[in-house]
Amino acid sequence: MQYEEERRAREAIEQLKYRYWRACDAKDPDGFRSCFVATGGVLDFGPLGRTDPDTMVGIFRQIALATAADGGPRILDMHHGFMPSITIESGGPSSPPNRATGTWTLQFRQIDRDKGTETLSTGEYSDVYVIEDDRWVMAECLFTPGWSITRTLDEATVTYPEVSVVPGAATEGADS
Repeated sequence: MQYEEERRAREAIEQLKYRYWRACDAKDPDGFRSCFVATGGVLDFGPLGRTDPDTMVGIFRQIALATAADGGPRILDMHHGFMPSITIESGGPSSPPNRATGTWTLQFRQIDRDKGTETLSTGEYSDVYVIEDDRWVMAECLFTPGWSITRTLDEATVTYPEVSVVPGAATEGADS
């Protein structure tokens, strides 16, 4: 496999994963869904269960778009993924790569405004990426939780911007 093809594939996969996390934090279910294969696919997010992308979008909508008692967003998330290890598989002697695997470390922070808690946690993603419609998407996204700490916000003040979900806003301009 040519070095340049492998480099381009790796960069596209990294951008895919970053778009995925931006869609999560932006509360963008359509952007979230666009990061996965059109049919099939396996997602396992530990406590949220093992399912397919469409079912997970429904779970995502329930959690991410939940409204707090004051009418604002109940859940505020921050996903920071780093330390990728991506292996590109050759598509054949004269074919570009069309499958890859990867692992990522996640640092995740969540504010639950109704419960008055902040959770900081870590974990590891193990993904399978494929080419579909000339772009990289995830066929498998498996998350293994690491350590976690939840504490009360006590007298903390939580501020947040006005949230208006714009489909695709987190992934606008994406070109993997």
